[in-house]
Amino acid sequence: MAQVKLLGFWYSPFTHRVEWALKIKGVKYEYIEEDRNNKSSLLLQSNPVHKKTPVLIHNGKPICESMVIVEYIDETFEGPSILPKDPYDRALARFWAKFLDDKVAAMINTFFHKGEEQEKGKEEVCEMLKVLDNELNDKKFFVGGKLGFADMAANFVGLWLGVFEKGSGIVLVKSENFPNFCAWRDEYIKCSQVKEYLPPRDELLAFFQAAASAKK
Repeated sequence: MAQVKLLGFWYSPFTHRVEWALKIKGVKYEYIEEDRNNKSSLLLQSNPVHKKTPVLIHNGKPICESMVIVEYIDETFEGPSILPKDPYDRALARFWAKFLDDKVAAMINTFFHKGEEQEKGKEEVCEMLKVLDNELNDKKFFVGGKLGFADMAANFVGLWLGVFEKGSGIVLVKSENFPNFCAWRDEYIKCSQVKEYLPPRDELLAFFQAAASAKK
């Protein structure tokens, strides 16, 4: 039997993307919670380049970067497809996943930094929201008629963005400015398929509020 381990942080959207994929495929795995302040030797050995989670270890071989791992899971294990079968739809899914990941740094700057970095972050996040608002007009999912690769990548804006807003008091997402995005996010969070793979919002909020207070 294949041995599968996942190294991660419970509060990380990137870790949850991988868990989502594993659960869709019905893969049994061992989850190992890491300590950000005291990373294990297994993590450091498995991801010597970036030294960060998530890391999937399959039969002793490590794979890094959340969406790379999701593709690996999709290609390696039996079960429902995560990436679309159609080549064009596959390309679209990869495009939106990369677009979303490219905006993570801006969101971090917005909610976890001050001054010029924060202002630049806010500007970039608002530009991202304009793009998403245009794309998500009357769409339930990013690509095709079912949840998939791009929707996993969207967990950061689907849940964590709202948690960061609530915890920091910085509100960028307003229904009058981004009605399509807000409608999509409401449906995304309520969707039973999605809800199964996301952590409780109240627990995330409590964690990030405590982390923010500790920095003051």
